[in-house]
Amino acid sequence: MDDDAPVLPRIRPEIASLPVYRQGRQAAADAFKLSSNENPFEPLPGVLTAVHEAAELNRYPDAMATRLRERLAARYGVAVEAVHVGAGSVSLIAQLILAAAGPGDEVVYAWRSFEAYPTLVAVSGATAIEVPLTDDARHDLPAMVAAVTERTRVILVCSPNNPTGPVVTHDEFAAFLDAVPRDVMVILDEAYAEFVTAPDAVDGMRVLGLLGRPNVVALRTFSKAFGLAALRIGYAIGHPRVLDAARATMIPLSVTAQAQAAALASLDAEGALLERVAAIAERRDRLAAGLREAGWRIPDAQGNFVWLPAGTHTEAFAEAFAEEGIIVRAFAGDGLRVSVGEEESVEKVLRVAASVVRTLPEGHPGRTLAWEL
Repeated sequence: MDDDAPVLPRIRPEIASLPVYRQGRQAAADAFKLSSNENPFEPLPGVLTAVHEAAELNRYPDAMATRLRERLAARYGVAVEAVHVGAGSVSLIAQLILAAAGPGDEVVYAWRSFEAYPTLVAVSGATAIEVPLTDDARHDLPAMVAAVTERTRVILVCSPNNPTGPVVTHDEFAAFLDAVPRDVMVILDEAYAEFVTAPDAVDGMRVLGLLGRPNVVALRTFSKAFGLAALRIGYAIGHPRVLDAARATMIPLSVTAQAQAAALASLDAEGALLERVAAIAERRDRLAAGLREAGWRIPDAQGNFVWLPAGTHTEAFAEAFAEEGIIVRAFAGDGLRVSVGEEESVEKVLRVAASVVRTLPEGHPGRTLAWEL
């Protein structure tokens, strides 16, 4: 033992064993960064001006983001107390889990899904219960119901699922809620809701209005469709008492005045937003169709990304993309998530994807059989 080694504070074993969050690989100036599901468009009209006017950096922000909560409450026809704003939807998930689950409790979610889920559960001290996706990369809601026990406190449902892309339908979700105990919190994570074009997809705001379930919290973010990823701001809609519990666990003053101003300005520019979202959705559908034509068997894509189920070839394929100036997100052993970026990136992605899919062995789950083409 090294007598000169410093004596460090004791760290909880479950925290010490957690991998540190690694951001998507950064891209060189001449490369396309398609690893973080960022919006390729510049900020919406009026956003930069609003941020500049809010730059009173010597003053604390409004801790409750009151103006934005009032605006969102009017938008969705709910009480202001039914809206909670946080530093991105991931921070809201953390708050809700901390409010409901601790040591000895369980949190159920599909896997693979948003990579932050296991970490957020571990930080709370609860036990993660991971339910495998179906063969077509969708949530297996009946299996998730079967995984519920008397120790279950939270269920996370991600629609569209990040990183695989498919949605949960409204009818599936309604049946799922009927089978889940009413005292179990259900978090519907809809970070990519604006990009959804499937008419039967679940809509958290519709669920809350039609079904009136106080155990459901719907989450949205300004990071993706609204293009405010750098400012970290998202919101939750749910029962006021549930959101009060989340507010009790939040880090005070974590939503900046600049983020609130940018979100309000973005809502003012909704017409331009819808045009951009439509352009990204069309580009996504074109990219997905091209990948299928090239021989990839990819799941339904309803976010601003597509999923390539490369399996054990994942890291090698990621390097092949990187060599061609395309940075994608590799989930070792599972697949690649490719964000929908600039129009100029589409042809390049398709070219590289077509070249690597031919190296997959016949019968690989990511490759379409010849007779299916």
